[in-house]
Amino acid sequence: MKFQNERELPVSVTTAWAALNDDAILHRCIPGCESLQRAEPDVLKAVVVLAIGPVKARFNGTVRFEDIQPLKGYRMVFEGNGGIAGFSKGTAEVQLAENADGTTKLAYVAEAQIGGKIAQLGSRLIDAASQKITGQFFARFEQELSNACAVEAAAPLNASDEAGPWLRSC
Repeated sequence: MKFQNERELPVSVTTAWAALNDDAILHRCIPGCESLQRAEPDVLKAVVVLAIGPVKARFNGTVRFEDIQPLKGYRMVFEGNGGIAGFSKGTAEVQLAENADGTTKLAYVAEAQIGGKIAQLGSRLIDAASQKITGQFFARFEQELSNACAVEAAAPLNASDEAGPWLRSC
């Protein structure tokens, strides 16, 4: 299965990049994410509960970041195991580009393979579920960006604030 799309993010490339690399933000944005931990500098371990049609499973997985080009993009290699429900593995390429108005275009191309009970559900159901999960992720991600920028506008950060200096670029 392969899918690709572009999203317009109402923030600078610097802010988008920082958010895409913020474990706490990713944890809140990934649908069904129960835990997300940094195992190594470029590796995340996750537990995600997903329901696709009648099959609901808890996936234990890893995401490895490769070909990292700060402020431009990276490649993610992921794999997850959902026990008898099945498995998934694949890659996603994420690219950022600055728009003339200072906002960001995020483009992605993802390829995934699945097996087990989930694969038996059929490609139409799986494609629809993938689109729904992706849509939920980006709706949450854009809300996180909006919330962070609203906080900055209301109370500018000091250099010592824990929220991170990347918010200054909203």
